[in-house]
Amino acid sequence: MDRTGKPSKNEEEYFAKLDAERIKRKRHELLRLAQNEERSKHYMKCPKCGADLATVEFHRIQVHRCPECHGLWLDNAEIDAVVAHEDKSMLTRALGDFLSGLRRARSK
Repeated sequence: MDRTGKPSKNEEEYFAKLDAERIKRKRHELLRLAQNEERSKHYMKCPKCGADLATVEFHRIQVHRCPECHGLWLDNAEIDAVVAHEDKSMLTRALGDFLSGLRRARSK
């Protein structure tokens, strides 16, 4: 401060920089919170119809199934498990079982 009690130009610049950094951090934090909130609205929701997905097991692999539109959703790890499985016909069997279950559910 100078003799008149006013902040010097350097002090004004310093505090302006501090304020700008605080505002930038706060905006970043608010954006992150908004993104997390938006993401949580979609967690375990069917991408096709928006219903809550149910986790079901097909041939020892956990998959997500929509009880409304009967969509079947696999995560990366689940797809890797299908591909890495030693029995190459397992995918064919799992999908066949699933499709026959769908046919039974629709015919009821």
